[in-house]
Amino acid sequence: MTTLMGCIADDFTGATDLAGLLARSGHSVSLRIGVPEGSPNDAAAFEVVALKCRTAPVPDAVAECRAALRWLQEAGSRQIFWKYCSTFDSTAEGNIGPVAEALMNDLGAKQTIYCPAFPENGRSIFMGHLFVGRQPLHESPMKDHPLTPMRDSNLLRLLTPQVTKPVGLVDRLTVERGVAAVRAELAALAAEGVANVVVDAVADADLHVIAEACLDMPLLTGGSAVAMPLPALLQKQAGAAPPTTAHLRPKIDAPSIVLSGSCSAMTRAQVAQYAAHAPHYRLDPLDLAENGISDALNWLMQVPLNEAPMLYATADPKDVGAAQAKLGVAEAGRVVEVAIAELASAAREAGRRRFVIAGGETSGAVTKALGVTRLDIGEEIAPGVPWTYAESGGSLIALTLKSGNFGQPGFFAEAVAKLEAE
Repeated sequence: MTTLMGCIADDFTGATDLAGLLARSGHSVSLRIGVPEGSPNDAAAFEVVALKCRTAPVPDAVAECRAALRWLQEAGSRQIFWKYCSTFDSTAEGNIGPVAEALMNDLGAKQTIYCPAFPENGRSIFMGHLFVGRQPLHESPMKDHPLTPMRDSNLLRLLTPQVTKPVGLVDRLTVERGVAAVRAELAALAAEGVANVVVDAVADADLHVIAEACLDMPLLTGGSAVAMPLPALLQKQAGAAPPTTAHLRPKIDAPSIVLSGSCSAMTRAQVAQYAAHAPHYRLDPLDLAENGISDALNWLMQVPLNEAPMLYATADPKDVGAAQAKLGVAEAGRVVEVAIAELASAAREAGRRRFVIAGGETSGAVTKALGVTRLDIGEEIAPGVPWTYAESGGSLIALTLKSGNFGQPGFFAEAVAKLEAE
């Protein structure tokens, strides 16, 4: 099969977000966990490589993304999409800008765009400023993110220190005038040597204009939503046949479990709502650091398999800060990831096969612990959050990898119910 586009995502939930939106097109979508080993021999129309590099040291992130690019090029990908979070999660040094410039260099690209807008999930960009709902990014709950606190809403100011070439803007007034206007503005910026261009978008219609205007760029970057129009555009450009793939819906008659490591405001609401009617156990980083998972594991093994329990380290910013003060930021996150990964493996061995996972770092730890290397994409539970399916320990399992801020308060119960309905 011809690979129409190859995608590189900086975390696992972001990868499933992108894969789910691409799968709306009906084209086959394959999600690889980490850079695949060996040559591609079973590539899908759209290939997504999920990495765990959002907060990695810049040289490591760049090297890993370049390795993913080489594999995607070998698979036949002529266009590359660099996917990061719709809240532009990053440190002051990167890794959004450094990776984008490295990929541009490898592809021979002179210019790319940055468009993390996702209007369907309340992410919009106006005059270069990113909004979460009606709040500027720096006033939203993202200002207190434990790993990447976002204290500025101006994407040009955030991006400039991360890149070596000039940064510019195509604003909403230009986007509203259509494809030709966007192309003309990009060309004018390129003539001035502007290689990194933030593009405004406040509605889905804007994303269609941007995608068509930038279709011939070797590299596009952004949140998942700006990639959503690309399957139809690339199919038309390539003269490919219309897709015939239906959503994957394998039958998995097995118990579920919810595992949450995200501390976002939305995940806190989701944890609170699910805990009101399901068995639940809170994982305390300080206790885990001292005593390990034995108490949590004993609790889990006593929960009947016909119930869907929740284990969670989700906490408010004050509690997260207290744990980080005692353990250090990196160690507080590490002990939670290790614990949830070990508990996920124990749950699989006990017979659970459906995993609802909240948080990018948590999702990475769990998929690695379960030995998952490839995910096939099923139906969405909420915008950007599909069920996915994989082989693990000789069994077929279902996983949904939820970005912390995605979904509504009832998401966990909805996710479990969706598979029960199958």
